[in-house]
Amino acid sequence: MSQPVLGVIVGNRGFFPNHLCETGRTTILNLLEAEGIKAIALSPEDTPFGSIESLSDAQKCADLFKKHRDEIDGVLVTLPNFGDERAIANALRWAGLNVPVLVHAFADDATRMTIADRRDSFCGKMSACNNLRQYGVKFTLTSQHTMDPETDAFKQDLRRFVSTCKVVRGLQNARLGALGARPAAFNTVRFSEKLLEYSGISVETLDLSEVFGQIERLGDSDAGVKNKLDEIMAYVPTKGIPQASLLKMAKLGFVVDRWMTGQNLAATAIQCWTSMEEYFGVVPCTIMSIMSNKLMPSACETDIAGVVGMYVLALASGTPSALVDWNNNYGDDPDKGVIFHCSNLPKDIFNSDLIRPDDIPVMDYQEIIAGTVGKANTFGTVVGRVKADPFTYCRVSTDDLNGKITAYVGEGELTNDPLKTFGGYGVVKVPNLQGLLAYICENGFEHHTAVNLSLTAAAANEAMSKYLGWNVYHHK
Repeated sequence: MSQPVLGVIVGNRGFFPNHLCETGRTTILNLLEAEGIKAIALSPEDTPFGSIESLSDAQKCADLFKKHRDEIDGVLVTLPNFGDERAIANALRWAGLNVPVLVHAFADDATRMTIADRRDSFCGKMSACNNLRQYGVKFTLTSQHTMDPETDAFKQDLRRFVSTCKVVRGLQNARLGALGARPAAFNTVRFSEKLLEYSGISVETLDLSEVFGQIERLGDSDAGVKNKLDEIMAYVPTKGIPQASLLKMAKLGFVVDRWMTGQNLAATAIQCWTSMEEYFGVVPCTIMSIMSNKLMPSACETDIAGVVGMYVLALASGTPSALVDWNNNYGDDPDKGVIFHCSNLPKDIFNSDLIRPDDIPVMDYQEIIAGTVGKANTFGTVVGRVKADPFTYCRVSTDDLNGKITAYVGEGELTNDPLKTFGGYGVVKVPNLQGLLAYICENGFEHHTAVNLSLTAAAANEAMSKYLGWNVYHHK
């Protein structure tokens, strides 16, 4: 994913110490550079100390931000002293960026409270937030009211804010692909295209017949097919998989890649059974796993709302997401359960420890539907055990009855508890799991959830609830 870009506003108020703006601006810009964040900020040649205080300062800042509208993911407002709340609010209004805003205030030093060094940012932050509220500007607060920006706590706040910005930016004008019809047995994955469209998320459809028709026109030795076959062979071990099945996967992958590029799609949801197996002869799981591993999430069973959750977590973390079932209890532990899928989980979330070779992902056949369509038609799953790591889960749904997009998000851990089964699986521990499961059932959420090996629930929650306006339950 591209380098994050933040617009920076340095607040100032003339009868407070000006030198604090000069040193504060330098501290912030150095920190952003160290964090790999590009800053768009006024320079000392533009305004005194590169800060804003007056009407003209605010206009200069707004003009600068408008020039970089397509780059800026969010805005950091920093207050080295009290700051001028009207200049800050005006700059944001006139820039018209509609991006997340983080409001930060420097902390005073209790040993330096004379008129020469006292900041009063503690008070100024309240005034700035009051005006942002009046102006209708949504904003994010730091974990403490005032903070030294060089502390680890502030750096964590900054990283979380950048994750929020990535989610908001990524979902604005996102284009998702629905390949095939919803499987007849899965009423659970129904969704509203119109509600998603209203939030800026478009869904482009493609019928399986078109995919199969395009595949028929491909030769076995076509360059694109050969390249895709090489990619598949290098992705996971394919021992025991018929060459004819691998070639079918390569052709399918080539056609899907071409469609995604042509339609500028960020993610897909695919009708993975049983038409694919009966009339084409493989499962699409490996192709989907490869896409998810490249941060282009792909959801099974044409679950478009599910892939939105996958995409949210991939944007927030910069790492691959998977779509899994909340599938089984784990003994009698109320806070543990089993997550599972057949599977199309991305390779990077599987265990790769050579000490436990049985858990390393390999290509196999789909055991659940093999009994219906025959083993020979179900090669292409990626099976193994998920890493024992902290994780975030997220489910997005369209509540058509109430005309709203809803979601839940939270965090837990994947454990090393003993379990041997098939597909892609893991044991999870989630605080108050029974309360979460009750919430899922009572509010009609689907059995699928997105998971990501990161701790990004707070960033995802704020992006979806505060900045996108969705109804979100943050399970803690």
